[in-house]
Amino acid sequence: MNTELFIAKRIISDKNLQNNYTRPIINIAIVAIAISLAVMILSVAIVTGFKNEIRSKVIGFGSHIQIVNLDANYSYETFPINKNQDFLPDIEKISGINHIQTFSTKLGIIKTKEDIQVAVLKGIDKNFDWAFFKKNLTDGNIFDLNDSTTINKIVLSNYLASLLKLKVGDNIIMYFVQKPLRMRKFTIAGIYETSIDEFDKLFILADMKHIQKLNNWEENQISGFEILIDDFENLDYIKNEVNNVVGFNYDPHQEQLKVVGINEKFPQIFDWLELQNINVWVILILMIIVAGFNMISGLLILILERTNMIGILKGLGSQNKSIRRIFLYQAIYITGKGLLWGNLVGLLICIFQYKFGIIKLDPATYYIDTVPINFNWIYFLFLNIGTLIITYLMLILPSYVITRISPIKAIKFN
Repeated sequence: MNTELFIAKRIISDKNLQNNYTRPIINIAIVAIAISLAVMILSVAIVTGFKNEIRSKVIGFGSHIQIVNLDANYSYETFPINKNQDFLPDIEKISGINHIQTFSTKLGIIKTKEDIQVAVLKGIDKNFDWAFFKKNLTDGNIFDLNDSTTINKIVLSNYLASLLKLKVGDNIIMYFVQKPLRMRKFTIAGIYETSIDEFDKLFILADMKHIQKLNNWEENQISGFEILIDDFENLDYIKNEVNNVVGFNYDPHQEQLKVVGINEKFPQIFDWLELQNINVWVILILMIIVAGFNMISGLLILILERTNMIGILKGLGSQNKSIRRIFLYQAIYITGKGLLWGNLVGLLICIFQYKFGIIKLDPATYYIDTVPINFNWIYFLFLNIGTLIITYLMLILPSYVITRISPIKAIKFN
């Protein structure tokens, strides 16, 4: 039988054994732990949700990994590569790769009767994954492509449509500055909106055959390959695997390729997202410190309240470590109760925000219109376990106050 646990349970269950001034202090400790855990749950859910949302939008425009010409820079006028590469079957076998598609880009100018705007025509083929743009489509529909005919439909952003006063079904003329000057007439099939103006004000999706004809490319020439993977956390590993397959053996008579990760193509965005981790760690540390110090205060109050009991137990021959366990069991119970309420409050707020989007954001600043929530139960589990363990470790040292209590003085303590 665990005598220490038995005594701790009796003290906890018998409300008459607790003084009037002790109960409020214990309740404050429980509330502090509950609030701390709720804040930590919200912080992790919001920051991871925010990072996932921004990542998905950037990846939607540029995929996880691109294979392009070695001479290609970050402009949208690209050097072509061959669409029929021997390494493609080997890349498809790499674990974690979800989809491979081709793309081409070309800079152009949209001109209406009243306005003019620079935009990037992104050429796609029938294998293009429309999932991202379907999710963000606000009006109209996507268009189907085939190998035999050239489709004149496009999908452009709500930013460009509003700026140029366009709607679904309208025709636009796009000019391409080259020798000789060329133009193309397109029909708007759909309008999307991602709230990332840096991309929304640029990209227009169109049939790749237009770009091939404008650049005088052959049918098998493209700007590059886009690779979508299952898990962003494996980006660096899969990129290295792809790089090993593509290889780099310099031959002046053959085209040279390079593999580029999305975090390399847009480093400013991904570096900014990584900085959010610092904010989370600061919040977690502060909340754990608050919870720990409140529990230390509660433990010391419990010890002070039970000074007589400590003296009697010592007089009966109980060792210090045995008496310390009694109070540590009580502290764990209080911590557990605080964690229970913290989980309840934190998860309820997360669910309400996830379902109803109560808290709004300015899309121009944050790239999203509501506070995002990411339910990662592993993170929540680690938060609970970590808070319990760290709080317990913080209580070990204060519990040594018991060793300083003299049995004779304690029994006389009033």
